[in-house]
Amino acid sequence: MFNDIRGYYSANVVGRVQGFEGDSVAAHNYEDVPGAIPIPATLSLELGNVIAGRGVEDISYRFVSDFPFANRAPHNLDGFETKALADFRGTRDPEQVATEITGSLFERQIRMAVPVMLGQACVSCHNVHPESPKRDWQVGDVRGIQAITVHQPIARNLFSFKYLFMYFAGAGAFGIAFAGLQWRQANAFRHMNRELEDANGFLAAVSMKISKYLSPQIYKSIFSGEKDVVISTERKKLTIFFSDIKDFTETAEHLQPEELTSLLNEYFTEMSTIAHEHGATVDKFIGDAILAFFGDPETRGAREDANACLDMAIAMQRRMVELKSEWRRRGIEKPFEVRMGINTGYCNVGNFGSADRMDYTIIGAEANLAARLQHVAEPGGIVISYETWAHVQDRVRVHRLDPITLKGISGEIVPYAVEGIHDAPSQSAETINETGNGLSLFLDITKLDGEARRRAETVLEKALGAVRRKGEA
Repeated sequence: MFNDIRGYYSANVVGRVQGFEGDSVAAHNYEDVPGAIPIPATLSLELGNVIAGRGVEDISYRFVSDFPFANRAPHNLDGFETKALADFRGTRDPEQVATEITGSLFERQIRMAVPVMLGQACVSCHNVHPESPKRDWQVGDVRGIQAITVHQPIARNLFSFKYLFMYFAGAGAFGIAFAGLQWRQANAFRHMNRELEDANGFLAAVSMKISKYLSPQIYKSIFSGEKDVVISTERKKLTIFFSDIKDFTETAEHLQPEELTSLLNEYFTEMSTIAHEHGATVDKFIGDAILAFFGDPETRGAREDANACLDMAIAMQRRMVELKSEWRRRGIEKPFEVRMGINTGYCNVGNFGSADRMDYTIIGAEANLAARLQHVAEPGGIVISYETWAHVQDRVRVHRLDPITLKGISGEIVPYAVEGIHDAPSQSAETINETGNGLSLFLDITKLDGEARRRAETVLEKALGAVRRKGEA
């Protein structure tokens, strides 16, 4: 297009003045005047024809006016051009631009028009020219408009960006492939997470089941990684607790197997709860016996461990008084009576057994001594060794028992029976708890309602009468 414009300028301007010896003039009919060149209006019209002659379908140019020269064909102005011309004459602003956008989504058309303003030279020419349709022009008047129309077919515009669209298409394909890969990976991760959740749930269930076979301290130390599940032992100073039910075989003969199982499980549950509250490591249940110890895997020192063990034993015996009353109300003729022994000394503690089957327990003469001490205790009583008594002597009353001997230990061992087990300072006036030979009394006045209170009075009066008659006899 620029080549055509340059050729037009070369032929119709430069070519007409070169070699012409006279004065060149600007005229609308310059072709009829030797050496003349086109005036600006004629130049604009003919440049528009040059542009249109290029066959550019998407761009068109018009230089139009409603006052054409007499020798020119009238210009047919459409609505946009008529309105733009009126607006320009109303504002007389040389910088004003009129625009219009029409068409559809697939075929857009943009039109832009600017005013053609008359300068001093143009006014001087138009007001005296014999073919001018108007003779009263003034400087700044709007002679006409220049309008450019651009057609924008979407298909053609898309094709003009074919390389960009090829890039977008490639990027889109890559994005789709990447999204597909991410989707597959997400599904794989979801599947793995479900499997992990199932495995974790299974392990948690198994862990909870295993915890029922281990003491809380051992369970925690193993699953926290503090202890390895290997055969290993260490020597520690422990306070060992051993308890046994008096005449368990005889009691079992009077109970049905189902009732005996329920009663024994209730007893173990109550005692284990108290042991856990005081921080004991429950080693095992040996038939009707309980073996527990303080000082491993955690210890508060030999003195504190011994005191905690004694507190636990006293709490167990007090709870046994309540349980015996409850069992009698349920029809148990001979409720359990428990003897307890406590000893403090060094033992081997750790995993004993084989590589395939092991048990976390204690071994040593001190553990055997605790079992022997409970054997010499009275039902409902607690017997402790001298070393245990040395740690708790400032807070408990004891009396010496006859010395005993133990295989593997040279010399005699003096046991000490704990007194005042049921006379703790915490016992209030509302609670009566007394045991002895032929005596087992537990009374909680706070739990007695009207009917129960009257029944208690009757029973106590009856018992008191029986005791007095026995004394008189």
